[in-house]
Amino acid sequence: MAYPQQLALARKLPGLVRLQASKVWPKEDGSPTPAYRLLDLYFTDYTAASAAAAEAGPLVAATREHATGGVVIAFAEVLEDA
Repeated sequence: MAYPQQLALARKLPGLVRLQASKVWPKEDGSPTPAYRLLDLYFTDYTAASAAAAEAGPLVAATREHATGGVVIAFAEVLEDA
């Protein structure tokens, strides 16, 4: 039930243009993956992403509560979208 709550919180972020949710495929050798799920949030620019990050407290808290392997948050610029 936690993951749908996280998606709902993410969709409320101001300036969100696109949301992409993924589940990481298992490794062929059976070793642990670096993540279980990925949530990519797209904004028009860095300023919009920064403004959304300032409002992301509830989303981060809900994610940290359920993410047993920790949480990584990174800002990135899409250089190519094929």
